[in-house]
Order: sequence, then C-alpha cells, then structure tokens
Amino acid sequence: MPMSYSIPTPLEYFAALVAPHGDSAPPLLETAACIAQIAYPQLDVQQVLADVDGLQARLARRLAADAGALQRLRLLNHFFYGELGFAGNANNYYDPDNSYLHAVLRTRRGIPISLAVLWLELAQGVGLKAAGVSFPGHFLVKTRVAGGQVVLDPLTGQSLSQEALVERLLPFRAQPDGVADGEAPSLALLLQPASVRDILVRLLRNLKEIYRASGDWPHLLAVQERLVLLLPGTWAEQRDRGLAHAELGQSPQAMADLQAYLDNARGAADTAAVAELLRALRAQ
Repeated sequence: MPMSYSIPTPLEYFAALVAPHGDSAPPLLETAACIAQIAYPQLDVQQVLADVDGLQARLARRLAADAGALQRLRLLNHFFYGELGFAGNANNYYDPDNSYLHAVLRTRRGIPISLAVLWLELAQGVGLKAAGVSFPGHFLVKTRVAGGQVVLDPLTGQSLSQEALVERLLPFRAQPDGVADGEAPSLALLLQPASVRDILVRLLRNLKEIYRASGDWPHLLAVQERLVLLLPGTWAEQRDRGLAHAELGQSPQAMADLQAYLDNARGAADTAAVAELLRALRAQ
C-alpha cells in the first residue's frame, strides 16, 4: 500500500520551525524566508536557501584560508554592498516585499532587518562572529575583529562610532513618554545580541504595522498567527489576532481571543474597550 504524505500549510511549516526544541533556536534564514508564505503561499523556501548557499559559495571562493576577521569583514561588505548591490529600498520603504527574503534577493532592496538576516548568514559562513542588534528605530549588526567590536548599519555596511550610536538614540530619549536621560538604558545594554526569536518578532512586527496601516486584514491575521506562536503568553498579540478576526467577520475566533485577553491581561488600559467589543460581537 503506497504511503501518503500531507503537505504542511504555510502556518504549520512556520509552527514546526519555531516549536521549542530544547535549547536550540529556530533556524533563522529558513524561518525568516518562510514568513514570505504569508503573501506567497506557493513559495519554494528551499530554493531561497539554495540561492543564499550559491552566494555563500561565491564568497567563500575568494577568501584566503588565513584571512583575519577584519579582512573577512571587508571582503563580505565589498561583495554584499558593492558587487551584489544590496541596499535600502528608499523609493518604497513600506512595501511588504522589503521584508520577504526571496523578494529582497531578487531586487537587492530591503529594510535593515531583512538585509541583516542575509548579511548575518553570509558573515557566519565566512567565519565571522556576528549577531543582530535590536537597536531602537533601526536594526543593526555587529561582529568581532582583532581591534574589538564593530557595529554596522545593515543598509550600507557603514561602521558606526559610539558617537553616531548615541546620536541615533536622541530622538527616542526626547519623546515625551520616554524615560529621562539618566534613566535610559546604557548603550552597552542596547547593543546586546538579539536572539533568533527577537529577530523574527521584529520582522513580523514591521509587517504588522504595514498591513495594519493599509487595512489588509487577511495578511495582518496571518502575521498575528505567527506572532502568537512566537510569543505565547503575550496577550496583546492574542488581542490583536482577535481584532483581525473581528474585522474579517470571524466572530467565534475573535471572541475566543478577546476573552483570553480579558482573562489574562487584567488591569490593562484597554480592557473596557475590548470588553465592549466582545459584548457587541456576542450581541450579533
């Protein structure tokens, strides 16, 4: 009797990648690539991985075996930004495709975090000790060289001095609802390595804001499904999934999510508004 196989849905595929497996983190490149199945459900994620492997092989052939970390970094940046031409999409920064790795590979245009995911994969492939950094307002990358730590802007590969980093923080410290300068997190704390889950959450939250701003509720719901999987117990994400269900007329799912939020987020500022919406949904 022939064996039958069921092909996982895009959401099931994502769920399998991010499911806890002891101390191991999800595979960053594969998981980030499969996020594009939100908008491109037929995307061949393995082909995306093969395309990146091809770039890695091209880069590795140019690397001397005895090259130091600084030489490896310079070679990587020349290849990534100079030869391949990766850069920020200044003309259409809020295009969702800027967050979808297969599209970024095709157009060579992206946003800081999508470019960072590709840069980090190549950096690690050439033996650099590199990590992402969830810096306020603009995702960064960093790596270790003989002289210490280098922090770079993944849009350009530009190295950022301590003064430049402090300057980038000024708009956030000046916000009325922000903390006073003396209470702000130290620069060292803000430059801590981002975990794989941190990177995936930030990538998804960028898409969340784009789809929410455009009122694209089907795609926003797909983003929320993934955020709930990545952040179990973060009730605000479950609330937002419920709001997307409500906008799509999916009342039973909306009510379940909103009730879970009210049961677990006691004291939140918006509980009265959520409770009112829940009553309206039940009245329907």
